[in-house]
Amino acid sequence: MAYGKEWRVKRSDGTVATRSNTWSPPGSHPVGYGVKVITDGEGMDANLIRIEGDDDNPITTGRVNAMNLALREYTYAPSRIIHPMRRAKEDRGRDKWEQTTWDEAIDTICEKVRYFQNTYGPESIVCFGGTGREACIFYYALTFSVLQSPNCCYTQSGWSCYGPRCSIADYVLGAGYPELDYAGHLPGSYHDPAYTLSKWVVVWGKEPLPSNGDGFFGHCLVDMMKLGTKIISIDPRITWVGAHDGNINLQVRPQTDTALALGIMNLMFENDEYDKEFAEKWIYGLDEVKARAAEYPVDKVAAITTVPAEDIKRAAHIIGTERPIGWAWGLAFDQNKNGVQLSQAFIILAALAGSIDRPGGLTLGPPSALLGKWRMNQRGAMDDSVWEKRIGAAAWPGLSTGMATTQPDETLNTMESDEPYALKMGWFNSSNFLTPTCSAQPKRWHKALQKLEFVVIQDITMTPTAMAVGDYFLPMATWAEHTGIVLTHYGRNTVFMGPMNKALQVGECVSDVQICLLFGQRLNPEWYPWYKPADEHHVDWDLLEQATQDFYSDQLKELGYDWNSFQELGIYQPGAHGFEYEKYEKGMLRFDGEPGFNTITGQIEAYSILYESWGEDPLPYYEEPNYSPYSELRTDEEKEKYPLITTSGSRRYSSFHSEHRHVPSLRQIDPWPWVQIHPETAQEYGITEGDWVEVYNMFGEARFKAEITPIIKPGILNCAHGWWFPEQDGEEPNLFGVWKSNFNSLVPHMNIGKLGFGAPYKGVMCNARRVRSLDQD
Repeated sequence: MAYGKEWRVKRSDGTVATRSNTWSPPGSHPVGYGVKVITDGEGMDANLIRIEGDDDNPITTGRVNAMNLALREYTYAPSRIIHPMRRAKEDRGRDKWEQTTWDEAIDTICEKVRYFQNTYGPESIVCFGGTGREACIFYYALTFSVLQSPNCCYTQSGWSCYGPRCSIADYVLGAGYPELDYAGHLPGSYHDPAYTLSKWVVVWGKEPLPSNGDGFFGHCLVDMMKLGTKIISIDPRITWVGAHDGNINLQVRPQTDTALALGIMNLMFENDEYDKEFAEKWIYGLDEVKARAAEYPVDKVAAITTVPAEDIKRAAHIIGTERPIGWAWGLAFDQNKNGVQLSQAFIILAALAGSIDRPGGLTLGPPSALLGKWRMNQRGAMDDSVWEKRIGAAAWPGLSTGMATTQPDETLNTMESDEPYALKMGWFNSSNFLTPTCSAQPKRWHKALQKLEFVVIQDITMTPTAMAVGDYFLPMATWAEHTGIVLTHYGRNTVFMGPMNKALQVGECVSDVQICLLFGQRLNPEWYPWYKPADEHHVDWDLLEQATQDFYSDQLKELGYDWNSFQELGIYQPGAHGFEYEKYEKGMLRFDGEPGFNTITGQIEAYSILYESWGEDPLPYYEEPNYSPYSELRTDEEKEKYPLITTSGSRRYSSFHSEHRHVPSLRQIDPWPWVQIHPETAQEYGITEGDWVEVYNMFGEARFKAEITPIIKPGILNCAHGWWFPEQDGEEPNLFGVWKSNFNSLVPHMNIGKLGFGAPYKGVMCNARRVRSLDQD
């Protein structure tokens, strides 16, 4: 089934193959694998048989991960909810759900929304969002242009996932998300004449193969390594890509990365090994950042990071002299109180290495996101007096300028204190944040959420969060069950776009866009003209599907497509439609059309004008984590009590955050939450392979099964995240065992950077002890 008009084919055995692209839900982290969805027919009665990789997809070339291969189990799981459900408020925490209709659910929810809007103001409603669903993270649209509230909240302390990197790229680089150039945007892939293979790729705080963050196809590193690319891996662990012969591993102490970045930078300046021509023309504050980097001589940096000085020198020499150098930066940049400075230093390093928007280096997206109006600009649906009430916006301008959301830590403070106003209604857009996916101190969130008078949940299966606080449950479609678009980096750097072609229908499940259409038509019809049923109190399902396609047709107009022609195209790669490198030279990054970067100075700001205006140091600097056994802020007693450091958030092939725990084939791969421990540390603490271990500190505790491995540094633990136990009692107080292995109980609330970004999910002090089981000491 080659690319072209034939996007759905009936095979000789009677099955139907629908070409599509994977995204979410369920997450994988959505890379947009090209697949064929094999069903036993077409339409409402079709059943999913299996998922096949699409050999004709020019990027993923037939490869697909375990989570997508297990979609049939996920789709037909006994615990899946496929009809709207409701429950009385007094029954929260109990399995007292009853099925209702979409007509009743929409009527009641819209009535409640109007009540809270009119009685307490639209700001009394908060919408909680999780990992991006579909092209442009539609919980923004749901909040701003459906519910017309300013309070769109991602609950992770310090907004510590992706948003910081995007914002810092906006502030100091003036462009969309910088991504490793793996030729995904070019029709000729690695052999395209416009492409040059990276000699080395710096993989920093990222494990791309299992994570595939935000559309980045992690397997590209395997392809590039086969063609000769070498890897510099910066991570407390030795990862799969770092482990191969000829690659370099800098096993940095968690949360000390900024010192390492400044130390490498200093060596590049000292040895005169950097792209002088680019730096002198395009870096603002070059002399100032040279002076700042000089404060980090290599021996000092080696002592801070525990990376040998000779290894740092070797990496700095390669970065300064070998070109092109590619870069892949990950979640560790965000989950760090010092992460804003790390991201700024990273961008400066890439600029000094001559990597910015050049073949084999870092590609740049435009400063405004493709399809971005459906992510950020819906605040036009509310007036300024409402928008100004966004929680934390005035107190944290460094965050609120780049992110159209609340400051998450301030949101919890507001819920607990009712200041500056009380929140009355909550809407959870595919977010199960009481599990250790994002929220720090989840028991505080759990208690605060109980104060909400009305809560709507939209998800696929019953979760601890839904059981704890939900009043209405709206069932969501998987990516194979709805029309949608795969869009890497949500348009901040479109390596490729592809259609999700609906192949089947399960129950009455709908997509995020359809939620916006259904409720937007009732609550704010001016902003949702696509769906106009003859009777607004009854869902017209055929019209809803057509409205979904019409909605996407409108978004695709700027590319010259409608939904049907986009389906026929199969995949959109910018390199086939006029992609340019070195856009800063050609006036393609600035809104005024002048050469340069879309910053205040028109250059990459090593000295940030915006940081200075917000009271932050305009230059990058290193700051020891507050909750570290090396911190001067900790007492000797605390250091003795909690001598270890634990990190978390690394991915596995069997699950995405808290999803997939109920899928038998995936749970078999990783049946229990795990903690990785170096053999020396395990021996010191009397821990053996497979033992249950309690990891604890001054904030909380969590339990994991020990994996004894030399890939982690001595004195460092690496704990699983996202764990709950669907097989356990779901009612309060157990909530599917959500508190038992909840790593986020160890993470402090509001230990964040000066701009409101970054929290220490990747490194807090702790201790560990062997216990008998998950439940017994």
